[in-house]
Formats: sequence, structure tokens, C-alpha cells
Amino acid sequence: MARPVKHDGSLYKREGSKVWWMRYRDKDGVRRRESTFTEDWTEAQKCLRQRLQARDNNTLPALRRGHDLTFGEWSDFYLENFSRPPFRAPKTHEVNERALKHLRKMFENTKLAELTADDIEGFLRRRLKQRVQVKAKNGFVEKGLLKATTVHQELRVLRRMLNVAVRKKFLFANPCSGVEFPARVDGLFRPHYVAWSEQQKIEFAAPEYLRNVIRIVTETGLRIYKELTPIKKEQLDLENRTVWIPDSKTPNGIAEVPLTEIAVDAFRNQLALSGPSPFLFPSEENPDGFQKTFKTVWHATLRRAKVRYFRIYDLRSTYATRLSAGGVADEWVTQLLRQGDAKVFKKYSQMKLQMKREALAKLNRQANESGPGFGTAQGQSGPGFGTVLAQ
Repeated sequence: MARPVKHDGSLYKREGSKVWWMRYRDKDGVRRRESTFTEDWTEAQKCLRQRLQARDNNTLPALRRGHDLTFGEWSDFYLENFSRPPFRAPKTHEVNERALKHLRKMFENTKLAELTADDIEGFLRRRLKQRVQVKAKNGFVEKGLLKATTVHQELRVLRRMLNVAVRKKFLFANPCSGVEFPARVDGLFRPHYVAWSEQQKIEFAAPEYLRNVIRIVTETGLRIYKELTPIKKEQLDLENRTVWIPDSKTPNGIAEVPLTEIAVDAFRNQLALSGPSPFLFPSEENPDGFQKTFKTVWHATLRRAKVRYFRIYDLRSTYATRLSAGGVADEWVTQLLRQGDAKVFKKYSQMKLQMKREALAKLNRQANESGPGFGTAQGQSGPGFGTVLAQ
């Protein structure tokens, strides 16, 4: 008769080795022996617990496969299956490829399960000390140090890629969760809310077509380069105050968008400026095409308006914030933004916080102190402690 198993799993060391090994049984009762790849008993215990939990959750085969995967193999799989359209926009795929080109140099042959937070922080520190390389006729020319925002973007790509590995059960946890970014990045990816007074200041310094762009985006939330600039005149129905968006970043973006009176006036003004072109924003360089970017004129306009730089895309964020501040439920704001995932709306919470701070700045700490008595209300019965002013 077989002896009963007293322990679910155990750790031991092989003769002549300082590394802890783990011994446990899988779902079928087959005994498994694997290295924990660590000399730390606590880390080895953590590794054993992960194996046992994966076994109980029927995800042990995927977790074992993750331990055999190298970072380079997972990068290829991720780029092919989770980075290309229609899962991600073409520009997002380009960003992923650019970031992984540098990440591969460091982690190409590293086992996916052996990647640690310390390894990632070491990569980030090395990248922050490197210089920008620009291709020239005689080779590459070194410029200034890499910006912290560039390196942080690589961290974001890595975190997103490893999150997919966690969902696929190849990893038990994402090591990026324990990473401390080694450089300070002021205002990184924090949406900027454009106050109405600030918008008027920018519009005053902007050329007429950019003024129309500002009003349209803050009143409709259209994506500027994916939805607004390619608009053709035939997509507009100003009589019924709608615009049809036939192509967008997400399937939910393809829709008929309602227009406010301000948006209708802006579209009507732009129609008068666009001339004979079928596009609402015709290109100055290509008469048969449409405007591709507003970066130069946007920078110049903010400079003339003496407004600190922020992304033109934040006009879309401002649209969402104004809806939310007006009392529109977050679910409806998500639908008006034509987002596929309600979680995307979370990034606008920072702007609502900013608006609350602006409201707090108007708090009057001297309210009603000029009246007789300690209270804030005074009726026929004399002074009291109410909070409503007597009429």
C-alpha cells in the first residue's frame, strides 16, 4: 500500500548546488521536480505556491509553457497576434515595434518567467543614460540624452505585453508591477482640461481653420487625425445636425455623431474655407488630399496665446470632462466618446479632480462674517446657528 502524501509540495537542494528545487504533484498525480532558479528560500516558496495554485486552477500547463518561453519568442507572438490591426491601430503597432527593438537587445534570450523587476529597472537606468542616435550620410550621429518620456513609453509597451502573458496564464504576475521608474516625468500622460476662458484665448490667437477644429472637437469629441481631418463634405448633414464617421480607431467609433449649435457653426465656417475640395480640411501641399497634421500651427498658436503647451488631442478629453461635469452619467459619456471599453474613461478622472480643486479654490472662508452674531442666519427670533441666509 502506498504511503500517504503528507505535504502538497516541498523544497530541497541538490548535492553541490545552492539553488532551491521544488517537488510537487500535478493534477494527474505525476511527481514533478523543477528548479526555482533562486537561492532565496522565501522566493523559492513563492515559486512553489504559484505552481500549486496554477495546478488547482487548471492553468499549470500554460504556466509551465511560460517558463520555457524566451522573451524574444513571446515578443514575436505578441507583435503578430496582439499588436497588429484590427487589435491595435497601425501607429500603435509601430510604437510597439520601436520599443521592442530596444527591449530585445537586453532580454532577447531571457526566459519570460525569469524576468524580474530589478532586471527591468536596470534596463530603464541604462536607457536613460543613452543618447539619441540620428542616421546621417556618414553613419549615426549622437545627439542629447534620451527623454524620460521615450523610455517610459518603452516601459508601457513592456507592461502591456506582459499583461497579455498574465492573462494567457504564461506568467503568474507581471514583474512591471514592482518597477519604480528611475526618473521624474512631469505631467506624463495626464490629460489637460481646457477651461472656457483658456479656449477663448487660444481661439483668438488661432487661424480661422484651427479655430474651427478647436470648436468641433470640444463639442463632438471627434478623434482629430483619424476622424476629423479625413471628413468629406458629403458626410455632413447640417440640416439634421449630424456627421457620419465611416472609419475610426475602433468599431464603436463608426457611427453618426450628433452636433451642437457651436459645432454646426464651426462646420459651416469650414465649408466656406474649404473651397472646391471634396475634403473639409484640404491639404495645402496636395490638392487631392486632406490635412495630415496640425502640429506646427498648434505649437505656434499656443505660443502666441501664451498658453503652456498641451496636446491637441486633449481637446477630446475636454469634451468628455465637460459632459461629465454637466452631470452626464459616465456610461453615456463612454457612448458619446464611442469607446469600446468603459475603462478608458478612467483617464478623465484626473481632469474631474482638477475641476474640483478649482472649485475649492473659490471657497469663501469669510462668508457672512460681517453679520451680527456667530450664526449665519438671523430671523425674527434673534441670532441662531442655522446655515441659510434670512431673506
